[in-house]
Amino acid sequence: METKRVSVRNNLWVYHIFALIAVTAWGLSFISTRVLLDNGLHPIEIYIYRFTLAYAITLAMCHQKLWANSLKDELLFVLCGIVAGSVYFIAENVALEYTLVTNVSLITSMSPLLTVLLVGAIYKTERPGRGAYVGSMVAFLGVGLVIFNSSFNLSINPLGDMLALLAALCWAIYCLVLKPLNAHYDARFITRKVFFYGVLTAIPFLLLEPEIAPLDILLRPSVMGNLAFLGLVCSMAAYLLWALAINKLGSVNASNYLYFQPIVTLVFSVIIIHEQVTVIGGTGCALILFGVWLSDYLQRRQWKK
Repeated sequence: METKRVSVRNNLWVYHIFALIAVTAWGLSFISTRVLLDNGLHPIEIYIYRFTLAYAITLAMCHQKLWANSLKDELLFVLCGIVAGSVYFIAENVALEYTLVTNVSLITSMSPLLTVLLVGAIYKTERPGRGAYVGSMVAFLGVGLVIFNSSFNLSINPLGDMLALLAALCWAIYCLVLKPLNAHYDARFITRKVFFYGVLTAIPFLLLEPEIAPLDILLRPSVMGNLAFLGLVCSMAAYLLWALAINKLGSVNASNYLYFQPIVTLVFSVIIIHEQVTVIGGTGCALILFGVWLSDYLQRRQWKK
């Protein structure tokens, strides 16, 4: 029995890589989104363009089956589109208008911790051990150091912080809802449905925008390139890999990789815009890596007992 467990865990390494690739893409997406904002596109427009492109490509790859097996499952896909698409991204972007970027980044990074708590409360068969909680807390401390990096001067605005918390909760719910859907649908179908309902439920928010950016902006090479990257890599490929990782690793283990996102953003900020990494930022990166390793290590020790 022990040999079989070790064999199964050894075969899961590829799904750990999938989770890491997805989170790396999402870390890079902040830079691409910043370029699009600087070109005059609005946050909701960027989201709709990005996920419409991802949906079109995914539909071309997976079009044999259009609807879920039941009305209940179809409604679960609607929920996924809302919590992992429209509401998540819109809540995160609007929060930036009311509070500091550091506040929003820190609070949205709480989604792995929220996932751990929700899994323990809802799924008794996947109740995380002490190792998952300890590792998550250590990694979250590292996230705080990376985000604050060289500034600890925070300004609290309840509305902005509550919207950021809503985004974090939305992603935790998405990871949980994927669990029953993964048992009956493949990753391509799940990803396509999430994109469709994400775009559909974002359209009403677009109507609230005071103005729409001119369409000729989309013809700029930098805009086309970054929208292609966001749509094809950060959305289509990353969400597909994430669905596979959730299916094989479980909600808790896969969600711990989200702590790598600020590391990716920090590293590429240094490379692209030449920001300096302070001792605080470096310490935060180390704590994130240590926290993810500690969670896995303590979980393995628990399995052996």
